[in-house]
Amino acid sequence: MEFELDEEQRMLRRTVRETVAKVRSQPQDRQWETYRSLGWLEAPPLELALIVEELGYAADPTPFLATATWFAPLAGRLPEGSGTAVFDGAGRYVLDADRAGEVALLTPDGVTVVPGSGLGAERVDILDPHLHVAHVDTGAALAAGVPDLALTGLAATAVGACRRILDLVLAHVKQRAQFGRALGSFQAVKHKAADMHVAVERARALTHFAALTIAEDDPRRARAAHMAKAAAGECQRLVFRHGLQLFGAMGFTWENELQLHLKRAQACDLLLGTASAHRKALLTA
Repeated sequence: MEFELDEEQRMLRRTVRETVAKVRSQPQDRQWETYRSLGWLEAPPLELALIVEELGYAADPTPFLATATWFAPLAGRLPEGSGTAVFDGAGRYVLDADRAGEVALLTPDGVTVVPGSGLGAERVDILDPHLHVAHVDTGAALAAGVPDLALTGLAATAVGACRRILDLVLAHVKQRAQFGRALGSFQAVKHKAADMHVAVERARALTHFAALTIAEDDPRRARAAHMAKAAAGECQRLVFRHGLQLFGAMGFTWENELQLHLKRAQACDLLLGTASAHRKALLTA
């Protein structure tokens, strides 16, 4: 199993980064159409993880994550328009259920795909205002069985958000001065930034490993997905704490971009189980 990205994968990552930077100021529907037209939804697991990470870096508001990593692995195809899935056995906190064209339901008898308009999904307020999460009352029996790609997608999104937080922090401590010196020159600040970097790279490596096991249908794929989700959750907690502290009072303000990425990272940890839940799951996976 090769862990190094090849030149095509590195070029894909650069292309996604540049494209997202160009369209992020456009309306959500135009962003969504751009991503669909470029064929990103059809990317293999590792390439998809790279794309999702870059979208997480930009706090993407489109239904890309739910369509590519929730609906597609359950239904075995891409939806007409956007899609999502209910696979937790309860229909609680379903990503993009309030705006999905199609919803894949995991039932005791198998997977059923239904129109999203007929489900009566009710959007709920969560800490990230740009992330659509809803409760779904299907009126039918549901089964539990979370796809490995769904966990990996959330992990990749959290990694991207944490990368953005780190970049914002580094830019801030380099230009912000205290006692006649840049904040970044103080040893305590360097240590916190280094800890953030190590946490991000660890979570990223485990996310890539999980994507590779899915691509190769490796028997370790379930354990790898739990490991990636757990590492991403632990990463966001450390990055959240250090990032907010190093930004100081500015990090608490609505005007500062930092709060968007802090919320996205934390939401990804809470969806489909926190880090502690996946650590426990590793005992039986």
